[in-house]
Amino acid sequence: MLTDRYDNPISTSSTKARDLYVTAVDKLLEGAPHIVEAFEAVVAEDPDFALGHAGLARAQQATGNATKAREIISKARELAGNATERETGHINVFDLLASGKTKDGFTAVADHVTAHPRDAMVAQTSTSIFGLIGFSGLPGREAEMLAFTSSLRPHYGDDWWFLSQYAFALCETGQVDKASAVIDRSMAINPRNAHGAHVRSHIDYEAGETLTGVSYLNNWLKDYDRSAVMHGHLSWHVALWSLQMGDTEQMWQRVDADVKPGVALGMPINILSDTASILYRAELAGETVPKEKWREVSAYASKFFPNPGLSFIDYHAALAHAMAGDSDALSKIISNPKGPAGELVRDAAEAFAAIAGQDWLKAERLLTHCMSDDARLGGSRAQRDLLEFSLLECLLKQGKTEEARRLLTLRRPVLADTHPVQGL
Repeated sequence: MLTDRYDNPISTSSTKARDLYVTAVDKLLEGAPHIVEAFEAVVAEDPDFALGHAGLARAQQATGNATKAREIISKARELAGNATERETGHINVFDLLASGKTKDGFTAVADHVTAHPRDAMVAQTSTSIFGLIGFSGLPGREAEMLAFTSSLRPHYGDDWWFLSQYAFALCETGQVDKASAVIDRSMAINPRNAHGAHVRSHIDYEAGETLTGVSYLNNWLKDYDRSAVMHGHLSWHVALWSLQMGDTEQMWQRVDADVKPGVALGMPINILSDTASILYRAELAGETVPKEKWREVSAYASKFFPNPGLSFIDYHAALAHAMAGDSDALSKIISNPKGPAGELVRDAAEAFAAIAGQDWLKAERLLTHCMSDDARLGGSRAQRDLLEFSLLECLLKQGKTEEARRLLTLRRPVLADTHPVQGL
């Protein structure tokens, strides 16, 4: 029986379909461009290969086409009669995820990976900060991600994909030096792994290596297709570092060419969160942000995420609505927060409303409570610095300069000399 790159038997008799499948899986794992087309080539070569259809469904989901993903996973289920037990479980996982049953999906992932740890397509659903653990909204999710990736470590050796995910989990739990060594091994094996370049960027950010990071990422992006899923978000990292260095010209160039709605080609979740984040961090640093830019991202949030549902999206949408002055859209989030971190979303949303109204004391109180366990809101430490710096601004506006400096030094010492908020 033929096997994939991870030595898992697969139910196709076509060597060409197998080779195409291995290539397609690698493309998805590395965030390469044209992942949908890669899996379409697999099912064109062997229309009866159930796992090929499951991969295509996952690729559609990963590029933001949930409706298409649900249609395609139904085809995979129809073809699963001749599949192996592992392949049947694999298809079941993606069926649950395509149907929006994330809680049941994570249970299925955990059971499946215990039995089949080298099923990387299933494992990758829970390794990233944007995965099932990262978006769980539950306390301790960073430690859980590290525990999950650590449990896989004996099964993957020096696999470039696994090393990049393990490095990210190490980074997010503060083990920056160890993470740096691991990501270097990963990128030496596959230097065009976009997710690896992303992890490298986070490690450089946490280490305070601004010049090294922006230079590396600018060079890496030269050969990365704009249509690929990570292009816009990696450009956000460049824009963020440019802002830190005071190079606002490069910051706006990246935002207007690669990050904001209408130009970025990535996932809506990244377009919303990246744009709202960089606009507000620019304002905090003293840059003038035209109101029209806020209206643009607020309208985008209302179009793509009209109803609260995921904490990470919701608090960025709330920020955009507050800055744009869309009180109706903001009230919808405040009055009806969803998910296990809903109470933190409400705090953040009300805090942004207070900031827009210059009620600095109210915003300070809300953000202080929100940040008691802000990891539950989702996103990386770098992304959640938005909340950290918002609180600093509230303190500064009340004349509490020493308290703001002390807070930054205690909570984010690596950024204490970067002047993220004007007047600090």
